[in-house]
Amino acid sequence: MATKNIEKTSEEDNLGLKGFLSFLILHELNIAPLCGDELSKKIGRRKGSDLTPGTIYPALKRLRKAKLMGYRRHGRKKVYSLTDAGKAEVNRLYFLFGNYFYGLKDKLPRIPLENPLLKKKNEKESKK
Repeated sequence: MATKNIEKTSEEDNLGLKGFLSFLILHELNIAPLCGDELSKKIGRRKGSDLTPGTIYPALKRLRKAKLMGYRRHGRKKVYSLTDAGKAEVNRLYFLFGNYFYGLKDKLPRIPLENPLLKKKNEKESKK
């Protein structure tokens, strides 16, 4: 069985986050109402850089259409918050994630905010 190279292109790096983006948005909004920029920064910290508007805003639109969240305008910004259906969904997802990943805590250490994979990639790019 062939193993994948740890160093990946930026497009491949994003594949790991795509499946969790909706969950992470719901999770962050379960903590506090946020605007799109704040969500982008908070979720982006997990992968080492801000999410692009082309990533975060379509996801926000899908969640709004599913009636899992709504927003209120504060000046030019939209501040998003969970609906009752969104709160129920994020709690359902917490339950599922708890069951899926039970027992893996010791195998999934928290990676520092400075992602070593991104550091290696940046070092290679600066040498070119």
